[in-house]
Amino acid sequence: MTNGQTQPEHFSSGATTSLWMAASETGASATPASLTGDLHVDVCVVGAGIAGLTTAYLLARHGRQVAVLDDGPIGGGETGRTTAHLSNAIDDRYTEMVRLHGEQGARLAAESHSAAIDLIERIVSEEGIDCDFLRVDGYLILAPGKPPGRIDRELEAAHRAGLADVEKLDRPPLEGFTGPCLRFPRQAQFHPMQYLQGVAQAFQRLGGQIYTRAHVDQVSADKDDGQAPVRAVTSHGPTVTAQAAVVATNSPINDRVLTHLKQSAYRTYVIGAPIPRGAVPLGLYWDTLDPYHYVRLHPGAEGDEQDILLIGGEDHKTGQAEDWEERWLRLEAWARAHFPALGPVAYRWSGQVMETVDGLAFIGRTPTREPNIYIATGDSGMGMTHGAIAGILLSSLILQGDHPWATLYDPLRLRLGALGELAREDLNEAWQYKDLITPGEVASVAEIAPGMGAVLRQGREKIAVYRDAQGALHARSAYCTHLGCVVTWNAVEKSWDCPCHGSRFDAYGQVVNGPAPTDLAEARLQENSREQRE
Repeated sequence: MTNGQTQPEHFSSGATTSLWMAASETGASATPASLTGDLHVDVCVVGAGIAGLTTAYLLARHGRQVAVLDDGPIGGGETGRTTAHLSNAIDDRYTEMVRLHGEQGARLAAESHSAAIDLIERIVSEEGIDCDFLRVDGYLILAPGKPPGRIDRELEAAHRAGLADVEKLDRPPLEGFTGPCLRFPRQAQFHPMQYLQGVAQAFQRLGGQIYTRAHVDQVSADKDDGQAPVRAVTSHGPTVTAQAAVVATNSPINDRVLTHLKQSAYRTYVIGAPIPRGAVPLGLYWDTLDPYHYVRLHPGAEGDEQDILLIGGEDHKTGQAEDWEERWLRLEAWARAHFPALGPVAYRWSGQVMETVDGLAFIGRTPTREPNIYIATGDSGMGMTHGAIAGILLSSLILQGDHPWATLYDPLRLRLGALGELAREDLNEAWQYKDLITPGEVASVAEIAPGMGAVLRQGREKIAVYRDAQGALHARSAYCTHLGCVVTWNAVEKSWDCPCHGSRFDAYGQVVNGPAPTDLAEARLQENSREQRE
């Protein structure tokens, strides 16, 4: 930083506010503590999103002493930025599941995502969580101009995967949509933040401990300590030792290379707007465009005459686009063409999606094979169900040492049919290193407006410079602390995003999303680079 001021702490993964983050919470909330000293537990979970808290809750139900560490609030990462579709209709489609994982793998994928919805429903019921959980049908709608055989092939693949109740309809139950669709019965939706608060409270009632503002720099195995073979070291000093550790940080911070060669970070965009009650039937809706649109209804309060319609899509690789506003505008144009009763847009946000090369998450023992360390990553557009699957699978691996889904979700796997996608994604990421030798985005800091950031070249180095609302300049190294790629400014979320592997840092350089484990390094602007010091 160039002005000597103390930068604010970050409490979220971006500047935009989702519907769930904006909605006022009702009832009691979980009360995280501050980690003030070293701690020993049975299991240490890093990450207080749906994957981490579901795993912690299920382990606590089996009598394990569990501590959850996060550097922000409960659900402050990507869980609060979802549209909260709970679905067994795989984003990458069952035709791909059969091709990549075989018929048995597709069956396990269907089984596990169905079980995830059932688990969430059971926890809601048993713990009395008020989170608007509803069972609804899901509809995969053939987009105009797409070959109708695509729907027929997907129906056949879904049946081969064991989803015998999936059926083809001549049209979806939506005005203005024509053409065939597939109906997936007994999907679900909920309010993710209210659900997560309920799970956190239940976990604490079972004796679980939650510590926020506890940024973990390193998770490693201590092979010389048979009593506490795993260590989680925090940036502010305290260390947590445990028999096992779960890294559920959206993108794992403990594995520097292996996992990140097989998954890529994407930004996805959402708008929410009021619509008259009854104008859109409850349900989950997806089309077959690429990238596709996803739609769901969030019911208004009892007595309201309007609901909120959520429309998402317009995905792009993280750090590799600058037309953020246009993407929201394209979403709105598409929504108004299909839902003419839609009111003015009330919510706009974006979220991070980790897409694996074969369409399923990486959940299990860390690919570095350090004993007693487990990861959950690669949500592949199905973060809520993958998060619940992580809870089921990881708690079983820790408690019993195995699970029938372990091979399907093994982080070390590499399917032969995914090699082409692997090569395309890795070549794209390698190409981003060209920015090491390109000029800066601006010639001087005078070009940076208040509330904006840009990368400036300073000799051989690149500097990420942010000008705050008061006009003060804040300078950090522009090199991601993961593998040294040059970050780019995200004007929507007020963040520095890495175009190689999706690490993200707030405007002041603090890491908010892995795989980078630490903040951007401090940097100092040279006198001839800062042409004014307000």
